[in-house]
Amino acid sequence: MSTATASRDATRPPPAAPEAAPRARRRDLTPLWLLSPAGLVLVAVTLAPIGFLVLTSFTNYNQRTLFTGAYRGVGLDQYATLLADPAFWASLLRTVLFTAAMVAGSVLLGMGVSHLLTRLGRYWRYTVTIVLIVAWAMPNVASSLVWNWLFQPGYGVLNWMLDELRVFGDTTDLNWAQDPALAYVSIWLLIVWQAVPFIALTLNAAETQVPAEYLESARLDGARECTVYRRITLTFLRPTLLLVTILSVIWDYNVFNQIWLVSRGGPGDATATLGVFTYKTAFVGFRIGQGAAISVVTTLLLLGLTAVYIRNLLRAGEDL
Repeated sequence: MSTATASRDATRPPPAAPEAAPRARRRDLTPLWLLSPAGLVLVAVTLAPIGFLVLTSFTNYNQRTLFTGAYRGVGLDQYATLLADPAFWASLLRTVLFTAAMVAGSVLLGMGVSHLLTRLGRYWRYTVTIVLIVAWAMPNVASSLVWNWLFQPGYGVLNWMLDELRVFGDTTDLNWAQDPALAYVSIWLLIVWQAVPFIALTLNAAETQVPAEYLESARLDGARECTVYRRITLTFLRPTLLLVTILSVIWDYNVFNQIWLVSRGGPGDATATLGVFTYKTAFVGFRIGQGAAISVVTTLLLLGLTAVYIRNLLRAGEDL
């Protein structure tokens, strides 16, 4: 290279830097702009009500506040009163026991129906699937009202059928809602009937993905069907089974419509779980601040259960 050429190159101004930074910055903000409508909806319908609920739990919000708008902060008094209330602990115990019974019944029956679907022919599998979807799609308020009619004293179909069996004596005028044990049985049957379709169809979708060669190899080795199901099928179903179990716990823990429409928490407070206890406290007794505190405690308990589920998933190496 000549000296003149080198001199010209040295005196030439450096090329301007490409204006990529502003464009890159706009490109980075594009996902935020696209997500902002959904984010605003999420804040409006989820985060804002939760924030208001937590704020209300630290106030004396009551019936007077609904008319005057006046309330004052009481700090942790609502929580202290709640934790000292024997009715809260009684409703919590009922909720835990009843939730365990409902989850166990719905998951076990759902597993049975799921396995049954794998053994049916094409026509019957489609028929059972459609029936399950129809039962699951029915609104729980409508199905609870129909369920009430089935158990009505005097003209209920179920009472008539039991009376015809001549096993339990005269059951024509039997009022299921006035006996604690029978009320629990009626509500348990209703909730399990509503929950089984979702669990069965979800587990069946996972069960159809079990490698057929594993099942065939186990059968060729002489394993019985129950052993094949326990050692192979359940191993593959474990993540899905954990998922439907934790969802069932969350749903059954918060059950309100079915209990309120069937027994209204009675007789007395025999079937008053946390959902019914919260409703009676906040909207019957109009102690809204106290009801908000119960809701916050319930949410924290459910968050704890969810944390246990996520921890188990992470330990098992499953994707969230």
